[in-house]
Amino acid sequence: MSALGLLRTLFNYQAWANDEFLEKMEDFDPELHRKQQHAAVRLINHSYVVAQIFAAHLSGAPHNFSTDNPLETPALCDLRVAVATSGRWYLEYLETVTPEQLNELVPFSFTDGDRGYMSREEMLTHVIVHGNYHRGEVGRIMAQLSLALPWDTFAVYLHQTEAWRRRQTVEAA
Repeated sequence: MSALGLLRTLFNYQAWANDEFLEKMEDFDPELHRKQQHAAVRLINHSYVVAQIFAAHLSGAPHNFSTDNPLETPALCDLRVAVATSGRWYLEYLETVTPEQLNELVPFSFTDGDRGYMSREEMLTHVIVHGNYHRGEVGRIMAQLSLALPWDTFAVYLHQTEAWRRRQTVEAA
């Protein structure tokens, strides 16, 4: 599989995992788990903001964020819509970017003013890894409260979306 093909698969997985995860986050009891729910929403919002910042870097547009962790905490329903919209943006971007463009190095500034330089492929990989990391943090919060977690691993995603993988024979996908 090419790097572009893998990135498309990973971003499809991330969109699926985010949807599964944000749905399970509805299980926080707003009274009993107020503090933990707030922390969980802030973690996912931070991940969303970072994805927005890197989308701006990839498209060469300003992002208008002065921090990667804004003080405002969105409602979970609003965050769910924003995360899904961001996921669609990345999937659309991956339909137009070329393998050559993935290798391009892009200069940018972090929200603290430090300068950075990454390839488009590295930026896209960062967004995936960063999102997975923070879903894991929220998963630990939920597990400590004995809340049900989604079964949202990459292997589960592949086997749910590509039924041929269950037949244990190698076929062209």
